[in-house]
Order: sequence, then C-alpha cells, then structure tokens
Amino acid sequence: MLDDMMRVLKNAMSRYKMLFQDGVEWRFPLVPNNSLLPTKLRLNVLSQAGIHPNKLRIALEPEAASIYCQTLPTKKSVDADSEIVVAPVGTQYIVVDLGGGTADITVHEKINNGRLKEIYFASGSNCGGTSVDAEFFNLMEKITNPAIMNALKGDHLANYLDLSREFETKKRSIKPNTTGRINMKIPNALNLVCKEQLGQTLKSVIESSDFSSKVSLKGDKIRFEFSLFTSLFQLTIDSLIKLMLDILSEKCCDGITQILLVGGFSQCMLVQKAVKDTFPKLTVIVPKDCDLAVMQGAVMFGHQPNIIAHRIARCTYGFRKKKPFDPAIHDQNHLEIVNGEAKCIRLFDAFLKRKEPIQPGKIFKTMAISRPSEGGEFKLHIFKTEKENPMYTDEEGCSELGVIKVEKPNPTITEKIKVQVVFGKQKYK
Repeated sequence: MLDDMMRVLKNAMSRYKMLFQDGVEWRFPLVPNNSLLPTKLRLNVLSQAGIHPNKLRIALEPEAASIYCQTLPTKKSVDADSEIVVAPVGTQYIVVDLGGGTADITVHEKINNGRLKEIYFASGSNCGGTSVDAEFFNLMEKITNPAIMNALKGDHLANYLDLSREFETKKRSIKPNTTGRINMKIPNALNLVCKEQLGQTLKSVIESSDFSSKVSLKGDKIRFEFSLFTSLFQLTIDSLIKLMLDILSEKCCDGITQILLVGGFSQCMLVQKAVKDTFPKLTVIVPKDCDLAVMQGAVMFGHQPNIIAHRIARCTYGFRKKKPFDPAIHDQNHLEIVNGEAKCIRLFDAFLKRKEPIQPGKIFKTMAISRPSEGGEFKLHIFKTEKENPMYTDEEGCSELGVIKVEKPNPTITEKIKVQVVFGKQKYK
C-alpha cells in the first residue's frame, strides 16, 4: 500500500511539477495511533515522493471530520433524525469515524470563537467495514470451502476483487426493512474453480452445503436470506455500540447531545439504525458526503490550524532520569552506584500524563544535570507509554520517542540544563 501511495504521489508531482514548485501545501489526514511506526512510514513515503515536511500539515481524521461538520449548511444530511445546524457554544457531541479497519471516536465540545475542545477519545479495532468483509468471505468459505476461495483469490484475483466490490456496494445500500433475499452478482470464475477443484458446479456446491436453505444461485446471482446476510454485520455493530456505550458512561461525557457518523462505513443503513435505536435521546447526524468528510475537513484544518483549542493526551510522556535510590519505593533491579551514591536508574519522569488536556503551544519545563562523564554531548531521552503512572522506562509498553541532543560549550564541568518541550501539535518536532 505504501509503495502504491509513493507511486501515485510521484506521478502527481511529475505531472504538475510547475504547480508544486509554486508552494502548494499538503494536507494529510491520519488515524490517531499511539504507535509511531505507521506514522513514520507514511511520513517517509511523503518525503521520498518529494513533499517537503515544511509544506505538510497532519490532520487527525476524527478532528478533520468534526471541523467539516461545523461548516455544513442546514439540511445537508442523509437519513438523519434532524437537520444539521451549527452547534451553539457548550454543545458536546461524539464524532464516530467509521473507516475500513477501525472506528476512531472523539468527543468534542464547541467553545468560543468557533473553536473545538476535545474531551475524550477512543478507538475500536474491530468496528470498521473490513470486519464485515472478513465475515462475508468466511461465510463464502463455509459455503464452498477455504481451498475454493483461496484458488479464486490466487488464480483469478480480478474476479475476487470484483466480488469484494460487489459486496461493498451491497454493504452500503442494504436497508433494514428489506424483504426477500439479497442478490449479489457472482463471478463466473468461482463456478470454474468449483469444477476444477471439486468436479461440481457452484450451484451443486451451494445446494449440498449447510446453507442450502438460506443461500441459492440463480443465473449469475447468488441469493442470501436477509437474516443470514445481516448477521454478517452483527459482531461489528455490537462492538461499535459497546464502545459508544462505554464512552457515554464516562462522567466527562454526560453532556453529549449529538452523534456525528462519518467515514465510508457510516453509509451503511444497518449501522445508522443500530446507533439510532440504541441512543434514542441523542440526535444522530449523517452528513451527505460522510465518506469525504475527513478529506474536506483536513483541507479546512490547513486554513484554520488553531481551531482545535484543546486535545487529550493519548499517552504519558516523560524523560529517562536517574534519581537518589529509595529502597521503600524503588526495586533493586534499578539500583546503580554512581560516584559512590546509590541511584535509581531508568526512572520514568513524566511531564504529561495520558488523558490530560493539552493546549497547542503548551510548554513543559524540566531541569537536567550534565556531567563531565557524558563527554561533549548532552542527551535527554524522551519516552511514552499508554500507562498513566509508569515507574520505569523499561516497563512493558514503554518505548523511546526520541532523544534531545545538545552540544555542551564546556564539557569539563557539571551544570544544570533547562529543558522545554512544546506540545500540542499533530506531529513531533
């Protein structure tokens, strides 16, 4: 996927070279993720494609969608409970970004001057549209067998992708009040594979399967009983609803009055109905272009970079430090004798804790000691973890975020160094 991304970007850069030389800025929506590796890979690809970091602005996907929804005119929604209106100051709402793999959720509050304040965040790994895709192909394996579907994918990839796209269309268009069976066009290659592998037609395979009463074949259409087809969505929808219920149970979310559904999977009317049925007292809003909300919001964010007034820290951040060893607090594995003094090493000295609010541009200050034994370069290691109260930087779940390096003007003396960390943007600098 990253190779494809680089190829497309390079082609665009080459085709519109003169345009890009004039100083075009790029907006890149990104899923909130505590892991730095996916983010670094994507940023490296953008850099290799010729996009200068100074011309790139990262936008978190749920934030971008929320910004977009602030600009929608009245009535620009589909199958929603009410018209979209500009939320008054003090309104709290959930933004549910339903993409392919995950459901990324953030809770925003509208504050003065049209700005937004994040008050909660969450993510569900099995709440996106690809989870439903997996259920569909699992069902197809049960109807035929795994070898048949593997052969279709391996030997007839184009037909396999056609089947996937056909299911994607049905996934978004199926209505909760549908009667009768759900028809899907099936590639003829699947019939050929059944003949090659089993010596039977696809129709015979279906009729001899455990699903013969709920699945049938008519011409080039496979027909599913409605209850069987909708059961493919149930696990994903249940996971999403549980995640949303957990959020609404948080004390800080007592004032929520609206739910915004955005992202491609939010077009699924089964999802919309489940959300409305579960939260009848909340206004459920589905923007007309919900699948484009993130992209359009990312562009808007580039013009209003300060519209998000507060964010919530996804992780706890801190420095690796040595401090006097206290046997009542510290374990023996972190004891080290330094110049005759008992020191506790690899301590996690947190300057920002998970779930604490951050204002863009907020400065965190600390002091560090530089000693002659460190040579001519002072180093301060920054760590992060999802734990709220870590003790040591070598605990499970802790990882190094980066190293601050400073050339010492006089490496022969011990001196105090003031350190300031500016936080609150979408990427680390």
